[in-house]
Amino acid sequence: MLALVILRVLDGCLKTGQDKVLKIKLKIMEETPKKVQVNIMALISYIGPLCLIPILMKDKDGFVKFHAKQGLILFISEIAAWLIVGLVPALWALVNLVNIVWLVLSIIGIMNVTKGEKKEIPVIGQFAKQIKF
Repeated sequence: MLALVILRVLDGCLKTGQDKVLKIKLKIMEETPKKVQVNIMALISYIGPLCLIPILMKDKDGFVKFHAKQGLILFISEIAAWLIVGLVPALWALVNLVNIVWLVLSIIGIMNVTKGEKKEIPVIGQFAKQIKF
């Protein structure tokens, strides 16, 4: 359906001689999928082990790299916290607190992605700067 609408708009532009409008619309159509893909790649960086996807794909976009680094540090620190809590039974009561902290940090990261910002996550962001890939 969307393709049919696009074809009608393009056909109308060609018939009326609106070359500038046609060029602008084609440019928007080319750039939109790339922006959406970049946002999705940056967004999945904050969803647990999915943070590895942008890293393994070796995306060259700086925005994706920034958020992938933060997501990786968040995931590693979450695993470390779970190991510590699992090894020390006295800390088992802190499991819910740990889960809430990581959920809040993930939400902060996802909100930064949706706003298009390269903003560091509290505590985690300073460690992400040191990762090179």
